[in-house]
Amino acid sequence: MKVVSIVGARPQFIKAFAVSKELRPNHNEILVHTGQHYDEELSDVFFDELGIPEPDYNLGVGSDSHGRQTAAMLEGIEEIIETEEPDVVLLYGDTNSTLAGAIAASKIDPLVAHIEAGLRSYNGEMPEETNRVLTDHASDLLFPPSESAAETLVEEGINDGVHVVGDVMYDAILWGRDVAEDESDVLERVGIGEGEFILSTVHRAGNTNDPDRLESIVDALSNAPLPVVLPVHPRTENRLRKYEMWGRATSEFEAIDPVGYLDFVRLIDASERVATDSGGVQKEAFYLDTPCVTMRDETEWIETVESGWNVLVGANQEQIEKELRVNRYLEEKPTPYGDGTAAEAIVSVLTEYIGEKHMEAVEDV
Repeated sequence: MKVVSIVGARPQFIKAFAVSKELRPNHNEILVHTGQHYDEELSDVFFDELGIPEPDYNLGVGSDSHGRQTAAMLEGIEEIIETEEPDVVLLYGDTNSTLAGAIAASKIDPLVAHIEAGLRSYNGEMPEETNRVLTDHASDLLFPPSESAAETLVEEGINDGVHVVGDVMYDAILWGRDVAEDESDVLERVGIGEGEFILSTVHRAGNTNDPDRLESIVDALSNAPLPVVLPVHPRTENRLRKYEMWGRATSEFEAIDPVGYLDFVRLIDASERVATDSGGVQKEAFYLDTPCVTMRDETEWIETVESGWNVLVGANQEQIEKELRVNRYLEEKPTPYGDGTAAEAIVSVLTEYIGEKHMEAVEDV
């Protein structure tokens, strides 16, 4: 089986790592990096740390408007698919890289497979929501991480090719947690003790492009009951500087450069709680038994909220401050996203489908 896997952003590198470990021993994987995250600290370090082979193709697209960025990816991915002639094009998540891969592959011949299918925030203003919906409806095989995500697909009329496999991020973090505890020295480098800080990430355009929302978040984090460690995304630094909040952020928080995967896992695991606007970080905190405060108005990962391990606060300063202080008495955590064997299940389904497709082709000859 020949698979073209398309990635372009940090969470996709981690997901691809989990699947590639299961895929490569018996199959041919061609890895395509669109270059959507072009900063070395947000890209190359993850390949090095996770042991992901160098991409076979790097489109080097970089940052641009949604239309121009997606168009450049679409052109490059289409050419690769025509050259490589894969059985499957494997897509992850909800980025512009995902959408470009879905459009390109759906108009040619290979099966289109979408990992993390069926997730919805029901916020049409989020570019990621558009990417999710369009990719799901262009895909032949869909791998929702939970039963509720699968139900969403059925409600949208997608009944065929749906396989609930769990979340590949869970696969990755089970590996990362044990390795990070032994190998990461990030707590020593930052000068912070275990359980003595709040980890925060802020990068979504809805927060960073709105000076009022960004200021509200900065105000709230400034009043946190514990020191705040803030790995600063390049976009966030740009906006903090633009809105004249950079000096305050660097003086009131432990503002650090973006870190590698193992260091980040260690920070989540060691923090007292997490304050984030990232979808992936919500899950990672959930998997590592760290309470999460999500600075968004909605989430795709509804099970984390329903279980009480995650709470939505938007950019409301008062609500953020309250949830950073309140003592949560959390019940035993459910396991809605599988048991850490999602990648194995995905490769099994792909192998079965491609085997059947090849048999049909032979019978037609």
